[in-house]
Amino acid sequence: MTEAKTGWTAIILAGQRPGVDPLAAAFGETFKALVPVGGRPMVARVVETVLSMSSISKVVILCQQPEIIRAVLPDHPKLSYVESQSGISQSILSVAGSDTAPWPLFVTTADHPLLTHDMVSHFLEASAGVDVAVGMVERATILAAYPDNKRTWIKLSGGAWSGANLFALSSETARKALTLWVNAEKDRKQLFKLFWHFGPLIALRAVTRTISLQDGIAALGRRLGLSARAVPLPFAEAAIDVDKLSDHRLVEEIIAVREAR
Repeated sequence: MTEAKTGWTAIILAGQRPGVDPLAAAFGETFKALVPVGGRPMVARVVETVLSMSSISKVVILCQQPEIIRAVLPDHPKLSYVESQSGISQSILSVAGSDTAPWPLFVTTADHPLLTHDMVSHFLEASAGVDVAVGMVERATILAAYPDNKRTWIKLSGGAWSGANLFALSSETARKALTLWVNAEKDRKQLFKLFWHFGPLIALRAVTRTISLQDGIAALGRRLGLSARAVPLPFAEAAIDVDKLSDHRLVEEIIAVREAR
């Protein structure tokens, strides 16, 4: 697959929520982004992948203490650092469209060490032509490769899905979606409350599973006055981030196999 158009700004979310992160604490680290995977900090693996993309012109690391994250990353002209705000969406809003992070934006997370060039290329190509795109992986794709993987599924008409922590925000119009997410972020773990922020009709159809993922995302976009697309990804690993020790064990195994090849 050829790479998407050039000129993207990659934003890598390397902060964490208030309090002690259990995974970071288990490895004696302050931030989860610094937890080693295959002998290297997770964030370093993500940054290496993103820097390898010719379609990406700038890379912005959003984190609470930039000097700590900077210490484990290369000195690279594409890289810059911005201190996080009170939440994920608010942090992105604070830099979106600025000289530091001009549109279009590709957003991913520092706890995504399995991210590959092919995943990013596929996602950015499939995001062409819409204001907002969200990467998702269908349950069958994940379980075919990793049948014991335990995940939280978004169950809708036509399938069950897991997020891939890949987002494309193509223009100033996408700011509307970020503003909505500021309000919805606190309910991210409660599916009905989360969907209620998107309007009662979408919420009802989501909880009764009478709308597909693709139709639901498109309908949400129309409600916000923008175009939105769910991008199904054929890579099981795209949905595997590192939130807990069992994730860490699995990711270490996958990376060991990759590097042995």
